[in-house]
Amino acid sequence: MSSAGNCYDNAVMESFYHTLKVEAIYGSSYKTRMGAQLALFDYIEVFTIANAFILP
Repeated sequence: MSSAGNCYDNAVMESFYHTLKVEAIYGSSYKTRMGAQLALFDYIEVFTIANAFILP
């Protein structure tokens, strides 16, 4: 585990959040909070399933 304040601690999640914002949020408008939640859930499910079958 790295020390506190290390800028590389959350690099993977920061990269995911950036991709999520660019591909799923920016340029979209949601009328309700539920619509936004469903869109995010759908994006995360598709992202997870698509990356689950990639072999190293």
